[in-house]
Amino acid sequence: MVEVPVAVSRSSESEDQVTSRRYDVRRSTGLAVRHLVLVAMAALTLFPVLLVVSTALKTPEDVRSDPFGLFSSFSLENLQSAWTVGRFSSYLLDSLLLSVPSTVVVIVISTMAGYAFARLPFPGRTVLFYLVVLGLLVPFFTYMIPLYFQLRSMGLLDSLVGANLVLVSTNLSFGTFFMRAFFSDLPDELEQAARIDGASESRIFAQVMMPLVSSGAAALAVFTFLNNWNNFLVPLLYLPSGKYRPLTAGLYNFTGGRSMDIGPLAAGTLITIVPVIVIFVILQRQVTQGFMSGAVKG
Repeated sequence: MVEVPVAVSRSSESEDQVTSRRYDVRRSTGLAVRHLVLVAMAALTLFPVLLVVSTALKTPEDVRSDPFGLFSSFSLENLQSAWTVGRFSSYLLDSLLLSVPSTVVVIVISTMAGYAFARLPFPGRTVLFYLVVLGLLVPFFTYMIPLYFQLRSMGLLDSLVGANLVLVSTNLSFGTFFMRAFFSDLPDELEQAARIDGASESRIFAQVMMPLVSSGAAALAVFTFLNNWNNFLVPLLYLPSGKYRPLTAGLYNFTGGRSMDIGPLAAGTLITIVPVIVIFVILQRQVTQGFMSGAVKG
């Protein structure tokens, strides 16, 4: 009578162990499959970039004889051709003149507007905020032609000022929405303590609130800069004379009549993508922290 429960107990322990092993096997198999999928996606994403870098740094003869060979030779001839003959040195300067000022203006206005919508009570605040967010729902293609004639009537067509204003306007809605989420999550006690100490509203904004949302502002700055740097349609439409050409539009012009000259095209592409890669690598921690904080706050 005493041996029966002992046998049952041993049997139940054995079944639990088998179930645990099966669960571990299924879990390890699932993790292996997910890792294989991620590795395959990374390979598909990185291979075109590696091919561009390899083609840009190969000799022209090697490009023609072995176009898909990776790093089979080394030469700066393609880069020199793109930099001088392709005028990519001028295109790089124009890209900076378009991306940097527009990004700075977006950050300044977005942080101030986000703070106002999040912390300052004023009549019609909710309605105005929804009107600003409405800009996220209106595609640029719906108003790009009327905007062309508007800029022409204002004398801002084919100027860096006009193109920068267009880039600013297309990023303000998201920037305001993004920064409002950060300011809304800050505790009210900080603001109240600063007011008790006699701080003005501008001082509260600049010295108390802004340091607490610096990660969000950095993430927005990188996102806006990359968006403006890679923008192709705005300079193509609103800088029609060709006096100013950023790298994206310059690369498009460089392809004319050079469909078989792959080496300089790859070099121009490399010049276009290297700055954004460098900026993202340097500021990736701030970008990750900013977007993770924004996700938690949202």
